[in-house]
Amino acid sequence: MKILSLSLLLSLSVLLVACGGETATAEATETETEVAPVAEEPAVSGLQIGDVAPDFLLEGIDGEMHSLASTMDANGETPKGYIVTFTCNTCPYAKGYEERLVALHEKMSPMGYPVVAIQPNDVTIKPGDNMEAMQARAAEKGFGFAYLLDAEQTIFPQYGATKTPEIYLLDANRVLQYHGAIDDSAQDAEGVTERYVEMAVAALEAGQMPEPTEVKAIGCSIKAK
Repeated sequence: MKILSLSLLLSLSVLLVACGGETATAEATETETEVAPVAEEPAVSGLQIGDVAPDFLLEGIDGEMHSLASTMDANGETPKGYIVTFTCNTCPYAKGYEERLVALHEKMSPMGYPVVAIQPNDVTIKPGDNMEAMQARAAEKGFGFAYLLDAEQTIFPQYGATKTPEIYLLDANRVLQYHGAIDDSAQDAEGVTERYVEMAVAALEAGQMPEPTEVKAIGCSIKAK
């Protein structure tokens, strides 16, 4: 009888120790979960108003290498500013702005603010945005501005562009003065009431800061590798 009681006590002791270990392990796991660090949000990248934009050297549809430093306005003079535009052939929004972009260049370049268009999409994802397609599109639509290919996709991230089309208006010193939409009617050219880029250029010509300085660009996401 004593032997049976002793065996029973030993069995209970083993069970208690096992249960206690499991509880301690569970509590430790919960504690570790509670104190696990939360991943931080990625920092905002790209140009902010007042930043100096990087220059670049990109191939254009003419087979030549282009930079802002080598860009001239319609008068053959060093520009007062640059309307850097990230755009492409395949995005419906970009297509909808083609005639407006041509008209913008024809109006602004004689004033000293030429359009410089850059195609940022990965052409393996969007073959319709490759150099041959760019050349054909420019000829069809009568692009009078430089149309360049960011083949290595190194320029659009430096600017912080995420959409096509998306505008970066720079002054003569490549300082960002306006960023975002061309106007207030992405889907209907006839519905435009606010021409943001033209307003910004007019402000610079008057020696003033543009107002607004930023308007969210509406378009297609840039397709990266």
